[in-house]
Amino acid sequence: MFSHKIEEGVELKLLQEHHATPLFELVDENRDHLRQWLPWVDRTETAHDTLDFIKMTKNKFAQNIGFETGIWVDGEIAGVIGLHFIEWMHKRSSIGYWLVKGFEGRGIMTKSVAAYLDYLMGELQINYVEIRAATENKKSRAIPERLGFKHEGTLRDYEWLYDHFVNLEHYGITFNEWSVVRKA
Repeated sequence: MFSHKIEEGVELKLLQEHHATPLFELVDENRDHLRQWLPWVDRTETAHDTLDFIKMTKNKFAQNIGFETGIWVDGEIAGVIGLHFIEWMHKRSSIGYWLVKGFEGRGIMTKSVAAYLDYLMGELQINYVEIRAATENKKSRAIPERLGFKHEGTLRDYEWLYDHFVNLEHYGITFNEWSVVRKA
């Protein structure tokens, strides 16, 4: 099983079937917080729904078109980071992530995204990575901004969030740009 140590006490691990119950419980306990920005929260009604998600992510991993990892902090699952896709022909990918409130503000997600960028651009030779975040989701937007992504535009009324559309901010970074950021 893949795992990657971010720092002491923080580790990324590929999601496995036995993570379904603790991951579902994490989502269930943090619904109000996660629901602000994530359109899938209300569709996650049971641990079986989370198990289906994990099976889908393992299938993506087996097909070499993406993967998701849980973020563990001191042995406790705190969130998820993953790739929506890998487009090998164009050497591009898209990162998505979420973290429960009790773990925000500690740099965990910024370090996790940086580790993903190192892996994508270093190991997999991906040239372009995007991140999209709701315009009003300032915490999520701060991560690509902090890591040197370029703001490439606003996708207006792009995502349906329960009862309304939200704008998404589109950020991108290229291999050459990340190389400069990493040297700084």
